[in-house]
Amino acid sequence: MSEMEQRDDARSADETDEAEVLTSDRRVLRGVRSRRTIVRHAVDVASLEGLDGLSIGRLATDLGISKSGVQTLFGTKENLQVAAVKCARDVFEDAVVRPAQTAPRGAARVRALIERWIEYASVPLFPGGCFWAANLAGFDSRPGPVRDVLFDCQHGWRDLIADELRHAVGTGEIAQLDADLAAFQLDAVLVAANTALRLGDEEVVDKVRLVTEGFLVPPD
Repeated sequence: MSEMEQRDDARSADETDEAEVLTSDRRVLRGVRSRRTIVRHAVDVASLEGLDGLSIGRLATDLGISKSGVQTLFGTKENLQVAAVKCARDVFEDAVVRPAQTAPRGAARVRALIERWIEYASVPLFPGGCFWAANLAGFDSRPGPVRDVLFDCQHGWRDLIADELRHAVGTGEIAQLDADLAAFQLDAVLVAANTALRLGDEEVVDKVRLVTEGFLVPPD
C-alpha cells in the first residue's frame, strides 16, 4: 500500500471515529432532553396526585413516547420518583431560594423567602400547589430513597430559615428566640397555608405575613 493510500485510510478512519462520536453525543443530548421533559411532567403530576400517582406507563402515554424509552431512562418507578423530587427541589430553589438571596441576610431575607414562597404557592408554580405538602405525608412512614430525599429537602428549607433567624438574633436585629423551633413553626404555617390556598382562601396570605412578623420582633 502506498504512503498516499495509507494517509487516505487513516483520514477515513478518523472521519468515521468523529462521526461515531457525534452520533453518540447527539444520542446523549436527546436522552438528557427527554429525561428533563419526562421528569418535569412527573413533578406536575405528583403535585396533583402524589408520587404514588406516577408510573412509567402513565408518563409515556401523557407525553406520547414509548414506554420502553421511559423505562430505559429511569429503570424503576422508585428511580422516577426520586428524580421527580430532585427536579422539584431544583425548580423550587430557582423560584424561591435564589431570588430571596438578593435580600440582606437576617430578617429581610426571611421576609423575602416567605414572600417568594407565597408567590410559589399562590400562582402556583406546580399545578397542585406546594410539592412538599402534597407528598411528605405519603412517605413519612415508608423508609427508603424517596422518603430520604423528600425529608432532606424539607430539612434543608427549615435549616435555611433557621440560619437566617439565627443571623438576625446574632446581629441584634430581632429578639432572642429558638431559631430551629421558629423555623419549624413557620414551615407548619406554610403547609397549612398551602391547603387554604388550594381551597380558595386568599386571606391566608396576610395571616402568613402576620405570623412571620411575630418572629421578627426587634429586641426591647
